[in-house]
Amino acid sequence: MEIWMHQLLEWLALPQFGLSTVFAVSFVSATLLPLGSEPAVFGLVKINPDLFWPAIFVATAGNTLGGGLSWWLGLGAHKVLDKVRRNATETRALNWLRRFGARACLLSWLPMVGDPLCAVAGWLKLPFWPCLAYMAVGKFFRYLIMTYVLLYFMPGNLRP
Repeated sequence: MEIWMHQLLEWLALPQFGLSTVFAVSFVSATLLPLGSEPAVFGLVKINPDLFWPAIFVATAGNTLGGGLSWWLGLGAHKVLDKVRRNATETRALNWLRRFGARACLLSWLPMVGDPLCAVAGWLKLPFWPCLAYMAVGKFFRYLIMTYVLLYFMPGNLRP
């Protein structure tokens, strides 16, 4: 099992690409595509412990920018739908998000609801820069805590 885990982590870390791979995976995982970036971050940090903070910051940047893309996609979808329907859709979730405003983007780190939350923030035309800032804070702490916890439960360097 240990050999299999070692090979998996080496593959996920993609040492020949390193931080650029973490950025790309984190960016794509922040869109509505079903992809998780935590294994790539963990794999890189596990194989290259000196890259802990750079990996956290690069993953945060990629994931935040991906959330920003989702925000813009939500705004675009709203504009297209408004042209077609000429009226706004009101739901309890939209009202909740509207009430909390950009601060709700702190929850963009949550699995399954975080990425759509960014798109809905754009849909509601919440201010882009505050939304992006709150996304960055939430995503930074997610990567920091997730990577730290994984390293805690899987201690030791896997280098041969």
